[in-house]
Amino acid sequence: MRKTYVLLASAAWGLAGATAAAAQVVDTATSGTTAEAQGQNTQSQDAQATGLQDIVVTAQRRSESLQNVPISITAADSDALASARVENVSNIQAISPSISFRVTNIASSSANLIIRGLGTTGNSRSFEGSVGVFIDGVYRSRAASALQNFLDIENLQVLRGPQGTLFGKNTSAGALLLTSASPSLTAMEGLVDVSVSNFDTVLTRAAVSVPVSDTLSVRVAGLASTRDGFFTNPGTGRPLNGDSSQALKGQIRWEPSANFSLRLIGDYSLSSGNCCYATADFINGPTQPLINALTVANGFQVPSSRLADFESSLNSTSTQRIKDYGGTALMTLALGSGELRSVTALRRFSVAQRDADADFSGAAILSLDEGFSSRFFSQELTYNGKIEAANADLVLGGFFSDEKLRMDRDLFWGSQAQPYWNTLLAAQGLPPGTAAAVPGRVATEAMNGRAKSYAAFGHVDFAIGDKFNVIAGLRYSVEEKEGAFRYLFYDPRPNAVFRVLGVSPGPSYDSSTRNRALSGTFGLQYRPVDDVMLYATYNRGFKAGGVNIDANGAGTVRNNPAVGGTPLDPRYRPETVNAYEAGAKIRYLDRRARTNIAFFYYDIEDVQIAQFVGLQFAVLNAKSATDYGVEVENLFQITPALTLGLDGTWLPRARYGVDAGIDPVLSGSRFRFAPKFQGNATLNLDQPITDDINLTGRVQYQYAGRQLVNTASLAERKAVGLIDANLGFKTADGLSVEVWGQNLTNKIYPTQLFNTPLQTGDQNAYLAPPRTYGVRLRARF
Repeated sequence: MRKTYVLLASAAWGLAGATAAAAQVVDTATSGTTAEAQGQNTQSQDAQATGLQDIVVTAQRRSESLQNVPISITAADSDALASARVENVSNIQAISPSISFRVTNIASSSANLIIRGLGTTGNSRSFEGSVGVFIDGVYRSRAASALQNFLDIENLQVLRGPQGTLFGKNTSAGALLLTSASPSLTAMEGLVDVSVSNFDTVLTRAAVSVPVSDTLSVRVAGLASTRDGFFTNPGTGRPLNGDSSQALKGQIRWEPSANFSLRLIGDYSLSSGNCCYATADFINGPTQPLINALTVANGFQVPSSRLADFESSLNSTSTQRIKDYGGTALMTLALGSGELRSVTALRRFSVAQRDADADFSGAAILSLDEGFSSRFFSQELTYNGKIEAANADLVLGGFFSDEKLRMDRDLFWGSQAQPYWNTLLAAQGLPPGTAAAVPGRVATEAMNGRAKSYAAFGHVDFAIGDKFNVIAGLRYSVEEKEGAFRYLFYDPRPNAVFRVLGVSPGPSYDSSTRNRALSGTFGLQYRPVDDVMLYATYNRGFKAGGVNIDANGAGTVRNNPAVGGTPLDPRYRPETVNAYEAGAKIRYLDRRARTNIAFFYYDIEDVQIAQFVGLQFAVLNAKSATDYGVEVENLFQITPALTLGLDGTWLPRARYGVDAGIDPVLSGSRFRFAPKFQGNATLNLDQPITDDINLTGRVQYQYAGRQLVNTASLAERKAVGLIDANLGFKTADGLSVEVWGQNLTNKIYPTQLFNTPLQTGDQNAYLAPPRTYGVRLRARF
């Protein structure tokens, strides 16, 4: 707790200093920006001595300084991402403590991004993410695509709060914007990036850009990685949760005139491994002794109960294969006083899991095969212009997307399923064979879905004199969702286990829903002096409802019409967020210090929740929730070569309302994965030691307070503090080498808990990686 107070005090000190300096601040910095940077730090080393680097962002569809944008944003260029070792979204908290990430074993829906405590928790395949992921302007309907290692990404921006009047796809909690490096029309350039680390990890990236003519250029980038898992099967010594991946990205840039440009992007990635069922036993229930006995009888070893041993006994191979590929066309045409922009995308995403150990143990009880595929098309058209008579910037846009989903799942009883159930039922005084669990196929499930989105949106920013701006935007959305489920096969025995337990077969269904919503934004922006910007905004966020596409979406056995039951409605309602925010962005001490602060309050209705129950996900709508807090980002230039960042997010309240219609575990409880405080303290060094060589280094302390980590229980994780560091050299001609380490103190902690299938009272844990370390070599030319 003392560490929390230290970080809060540091953040408060920065704000106090900024406030005191604001009254006397003058525009003395010489920082420069370029429109093409879009988030890159752009000052030269010489200019750096006079103040902090300026950062250019494109959150409002135009290039402008981050300090002038009335949105809470964090931005990082490719060098900053490399220094922080943000290889994908799994370590994104390293650049912003207000955003966190959770991943589980279901790749089709397992990338859960959370901003300011609000996000999509649970793994229902029909859910939209509360935090939208956009890569090169294209909304990624499967956030798990961001699980792949970043390839040729030039910059990343984190936008906090509901978005909808500037982007094709609306989001209720925030957005993650990633932009690929564009082909150069002026010179051949490229890079090679190789990292080698423990757990036999090798990650290689390379890219080259070649101008064909003054108007045409191509760029090609590739990636290959291999990694052993950090879990081990104690009986075989075999690493678990390992992964290998390959990716390729190609681009063509054509600019035949100053009025027209076309950029074509194609990408393909493939990832495979023995993933992702290795977990640790966290809480042992009454069935654990039986599971252990069956594990030994099956020829496997009972895993250690110490989390730090990273042991997991699995009796099946649990392999996973993920494909993600598609194409994007970006077109810009000068029209009148503005630009007409078109973003067209077609994408495919698929996951195949085979022989997955669905009981998460060395006992041969239950396994599954699962397949998922998505076909996604989107078209966005926007006009960005100026209304000179009103001194206003204008964005008008339209959006359409169409996604088709297909899923299948096969469940299989293992050789020890019958003994397992016989033993459990005997404890209830029932004879062996009361419930049948004959080895072989239990069920074959087929699920289909479709989601269509139509939207029109507009955003205008009026300048009133030199100091005031009024921001307003509206969006009208129509969301259509379809979902269907049916059994292609189900164990016909009248005493089949799941039938006896009343779990399945549930009813088949084919359902649809249509939501219409008006959302928008209104805000005021005030610049009392240069280098100080104050703002206040209201945003109404919207996330569509849908159909719960799962085996129990319409209920259990008692709801099956075959036994006289009435199916439940598998649909769930839209989620809305009324978000109020007031903030300040201040530069002071001759622009050698920067403090950005935001106060926010969210009033949320019909919060969408997915809970894991047995083998299925139940989808609930909590009637209400409240989420409010403060976030502060400080950056201080201690010397021209050394900067200190102190960032923190304080969430005193992030809680569901009392609601008898949801699980009692959730009613009135705090959001999952929403600690009261998260913060980062970061030192960055870039010190010239000769005319051509700089010494570089980075040390960061990340802190996350205690938090609830199971959507189906009140299980809590203790506070965690992590230390990451790197040290290296870089040369003027683009060569750099560094040694790095993450989680240097080797903290062992769970990222998420879940109720173990078929094992009453048990909870298993996904664990964060232990200490990792390695060497990285980068060369730019």
